[in-house]
Amino acid sequence: MTNTASPIPQNERVDILDVLRGFAILGILLDNLFGFTGWGYFTMEQRTALATWPADGILGVSELAFINGKFYTLFSFLFGIGFSIILVRNEQRGVNPLKIFYRRLFILLLIGAGHLFLLWEGDILFLYALIGFVLPLFRNCSDTTLLTWAVILIASPILVDSINVVFQTNPGAYLEEVGKKIDQRNGIPLADAGYSQYLYGPGSGWQEWRNWQASGWAYRFSYLLESNRIPKVLGIFLIGYYVGRNMLYARLEEQTTLLKKIRKWGFITGIPLSIAMAIFEIDDFSIPKPMGLSDTVLYAASVVPLSFAITSSICLHWIKTKGQSWLKWLAPAGRMALTNYLMQTILSITLFYGIGFGLGGKIGPSLFFPIGIGIYLFQVLYSNLWFRYFNYGPMEWIWRQLTYGKRLPIRKQ
Repeated sequence: MTNTASPIPQNERVDILDVLRGFAILGILLDNLFGFTGWGYFTMEQRTALATWPADGILGVSELAFINGKFYTLFSFLFGIGFSIILVRNEQRGVNPLKIFYRRLFILLLIGAGHLFLLWEGDILFLYALIGFVLPLFRNCSDTTLLTWAVILIASPILVDSINVVFQTNPGAYLEEVGKKIDQRNGIPLADAGYSQYLYGPGSGWQEWRNWQASGWAYRFSYLLESNRIPKVLGIFLIGYYVGRNMLYARLEEQTTLLKKIRKWGFITGIPLSIAMAIFEIDDFSIPKPMGLSDTVLYAASVVPLSFAITSSICLHWIKTKGQSWLKWLAPAGRMALTNYLMQTILSITLFYGIGFGLGGKIGPSLFFPIGIGIYLFQVLYSNLWFRYFNYGPMEWIWRQLTYGKRLPIRKQ
């Protein structure tokens, strides 16, 4: 043991966690493409006018049912496990784990802020860092208390939105108005048709992109408040922390029975409720309308079970193949998940915004899903090649150096 803090060496990494991270960034990309391409802002008339309709509509509803929410849930779960690893490992080394943890989070906060304000409004890193600062409050809780808090937090949107219905309130309304005022000042049209094409028209370029980003943070946090994302993410963090603290991920074979139960009941409940959620999401009812509560209840009841069922299926496959699955190809992409997440933004802006090739604003899921899968396959290949020569991904190397305050060899000896 040593009292010097340092990153986890490669020979101590648990491959299944990197595999899951590598898998999660695929779902996150496919979900984010609805924003990058402008499809999420299209009017129904714009969507049905595309040559790829109604296939686009079917894929859009399928994404709501089987992708939306499921992969940020997995990413949040892995974040909680990572928190537990930092605590346990540094305590064993006689190092103050909270000092390392908070420094690591602060750097992530800065990276997230740069991503949010300079590149893309859909950033999730800034939110993760903010919520992560609360995690140490649960450090000394018993396992039962941790899981109880997790369930309460994940289900809390039902209570919050019930209050919003009773009092006809919208938690994100103020920030949305702030965003609209910024847009008006910058000449961004607020009508749906003009708004959805602003970044993608023939004359759109650098200035349009900067105008769009000027208000992006306000709309982003308006949405996060309206969707009660903060308690959901914290609740999933806590489940990850519970799994990590008990090192269940390191003893997967012992968890086979539990994983099979999670897979079974997660699919039994998650699939039909997720389909119902997708159907209710595309109606015209949202909070504070009373019927909007159906969205909240179905989301709370479907997303986590289905996400954990998918996760359990991957873990069971990993156990069955004794870690020799083709899924090992995803592990390098997971080892540099931060780099790949930021790279997805840069590639998507280049492909879809007017500042680049301008493919957005005119295609639906039938076309941008294959493009997204192509980006992901490129990242998997690139990541595997990268780790033949390097110890860390580029952004991971910077993040770790700033966290641990010492120079780390990026090249393999």
